[in-house]
Amino acid sequence: MFNDTLDVVGVGNAIVDVIASADDAFLAEYGMTKGSMMLIDEPRAEAIYAAMGAAVVTSGGSAANTIAGIAALGGKTGFIGRVREDALGAEFRHDITAAGAAFPTPSAKDGAATARCLILVTPDSQRTMNTFLGACADLGADDIDAALVGRARVTYLEGYLYDAPSAKNAFHRAAEIAHAARRKVALTLSDPFCVNRHRSDFLRLVERHVDVLFANEAEITALFETSSLDAAIAQLRRLTELAVVTRGPGGSIVVTQDDTIAIAAVADVPIVDTTGAGDLYAAGFLFGLTRDAPLHECGRLGSRAAAEVIGHFGARPQSDLRLLLTQSSG
Repeated sequence: MFNDTLDVVGVGNAIVDVIASADDAFLAEYGMTKGSMMLIDEPRAEAIYAAMGAAVVTSGGSAANTIAGIAALGGKTGFIGRVREDALGAEFRHDITAAGAAFPTPSAKDGAATARCLILVTPDSQRTMNTFLGACADLGADDIDAALVGRARVTYLEGYLYDAPSAKNAFHRAAEIAHAARRKVALTLSDPFCVNRHRSDFLRLVERHVDVLFANEAEITALFETSSLDAAIAQLRRLTELAVVTRGPGGSIVVTQDDTIAIAAVADVPIVDTTGAGDLYAAGFLFGLTRDAPLHECGRLGSRAAAEVIGHFGARPQSDLRLLLTQSSG
């Protein structure tokens, strides 16, 4: 599809999102913790789906959302992830390629169905996710397209995927290929749930393989087992060369080994659904980074991309993100 350098290749879960409104009573009935992500099996996925109200169905997956956002900004992108040869798999493939990303991973002809994430959005705009990983969990080192990764300025790894041993091997393989080609590796921690499951492995992964780390405040304090953001940032500075900590309405903090840069959130944005806010922040930031923009401009572009996606249901942009390029320095 592309014969030249790519900006970012994502490695992550290929998921179709099903998004519906719900109240706190619904979450309590099904034992959900508001604002978190829970892994579920196929029977529970079917039960929750049957009880949900009217839903919006759209392709998702954290890294895939970021890749779609970078493509929408005008970047050249690729994606690596597994889907089944089924209806949802076909929908995911159509959507990611229509967004402009190369997606060479072949569809599985057997095994688990294509993954889906059931997202309940409460009146306070918090999203609670119930994820059936399905075919995603079978991603392995053999699925890493060495040519695709080798052409990307940044390979972006999704923490949600870091569970099965095969997926861990895929991460390490992708990072090795990227660094052998003198490229950068980025990681998003994805969720405190993921951090608490894989804290030791994540710390080793970041120290050995990650050049750019994305996390929100809850994830980074969980990683270092502290309630103090300042203490977490001090440890973070020693662990990787560049990191971004997002803080919702509090904006974000860009952390280097020598500096800390505060980025304000976009003001007066109506919040409809926070699904994908972190994913689109990463899209804006990485788009700027691959164009050698100053870090404060990368952060501002990330904030503007996040502001677009929280104004509507769904984790993919609905307006022309290229317009943000003329606003990012304002």
